Amino acid sequence: MSGEQHPNHRHFHRVAHDARVTITSGDRIWSGTVQDISLKGCLVLLARDWQVEAGRAYRLAIHLSPVRVIEMDTVLAHQNGQHVGFRCVRIDLDSITELRRMVELNLGDHSLLDRDIQSLIKP
Repeated sequence: MSGEQHPNHRHFHRVAHDARVTITSGDRIWSGTVQDISLKGCLVLLARDWQVEAGRAYRLAIHLSPVRVIEMDTVLAHQNGQHVGFRCVRIDLDSITELRRMVELNLGDHSLLDRDIQSLIKP
């Protein structure tokens, strides 16, 4: 769609963040920095360009502090140079609790978080 403006299809509030992230797939490991994160996924700035494979699973470990880590199983959503978007397909209870708390604190409005959660469970 060359030159077309895409409407904003985001249904989830995104939180800007600059945490270190480690991305793994099979025996390959990449590192980068989180640009923003939501309940549905994450935008990452990679340390270098890399070729991602559509349909391949990637595991993200977002290092909020030495003891606080959000881990999620993801798939590639989009890539533009070193900026790579990942869609979360699975997240454990501890990680979603940490992520929910972070989003809620940044939004400052519990009703906005509730709307994001409702969007997650809609068919």
